[in-house]
Amino acid sequence: MLDRALPPINGKPCLAICVGMQMLFESSEEGGAGLGIISGQVRRLAGPKVPHMGWNRVIQQPHPMWDGIPDGAWFYFAHSYAADVDGVGRTEYGYQSFTSAVAAGNVFGVQFHPEKSADHGLRLISNFLGW
Repeated sequence: MLDRALPPINGKPCLAICVGMQMLFESSEEGGAGLGIISGQVRRLAGPKVPHMGWNRVIQQPHPMWDGIPDGAWFYFAHSYAADVDGVGRTEYGYQSFTSAVAAGNVFGVQFHPEKSADHGLRLISNFLGW
């Protein structure tokens, strides 16, 4: 069992991408228990098309990882499950909205793929390396 009072990864920054972000939550409809670093559950997307694959905007809440990335920047997604909690990024897909970025202490998680997201994705990775 993970003790939430202890910083994960010995206090070093951690970037969780796609399923990695989903694992930060307490549970998932896809695979059961998660790490419990962030409260909430990951649920299957309702549509309009699942899996969600393609480019969508991320509306940001303040966090150092967004430095130099404009609010509403486009990122590439490929997923069928997502969380719906207060986070540091949110995305509209069809008629629903989901959490596309979360932060907890030294952990930053994104539902999208920065490695496939052109200049904004590279900037996010660069921000992480400097964090």
